[in-house]
Amino acid sequence: MTNARKTQINEDFLLDRRTAVPAVIGEPSDFLIISGLSGAARDIGHLTEGAPNTYLLGGAMGAAASMGLGLALAQPDRRVLIVSGDGEFLMNVSSLATIGHMRPSNLAMLCIDNGRYGETGNQESHTYRTADLAAIAHGSGIDVTLTVRSEDQFKQAARVLRSECGPAFVVLRVNDGAPADYARNFDAVETKANFRRALLAGD
Repeated sequence: MTNARKTQINEDFLLDRRTAVPAVIGEPSDFLIISGLSGAARDIGHLTEGAPNTYLLGGAMGAAASMGLGLALAQPDRRVLIVSGDGEFLMNVSSLATIGHMRPSNLAMLCIDNGRYGETGNQESHTYRTADLAAIAHGSGIDVTLTVRSEDQFKQAARVLRSECGPAFVVLRVNDGAPADYARNFDAVETKANFRRALLAGD
């Protein structure tokens, strides 16, 4: 049984993140986006081309979920999207319980799950073996969840991210290919100022 489960899970990681992430997110200006580290930051940076509605974290592994929750509570009339990797959600899994308890309807989460810790050397993460982050999110009180394993689920995933019955949690299973090329701006002060201006512009 254990070997069968391991094989089944490992065969899930098939999608190319360079096409899957843009297809699932759709129009990025629909959201205020908080992105995690490493591959997720490159995915979102390339997709948004440095748009001020996007905040790319640096050096704060696992913080995207907490920051996104705070932003969603502070901006209840804006749609907030957290985009992070499986390693980061595993690291700060307690935030899923807090999100499930607080239940901000304007918050969506996209977990780009390649079963790897891309920030620390590409070691296998627990999702490559047995951990199911969608099940963990659901068990934390997040009712709207979806795991995307094929291209025919992209449109459904895009709708889930925009669901008004949130919070919503989408796991996007991708292969171990490289994320999009993007030379990000590591100036935290400038990034914060740009993002703040985008927030104030929406008030």
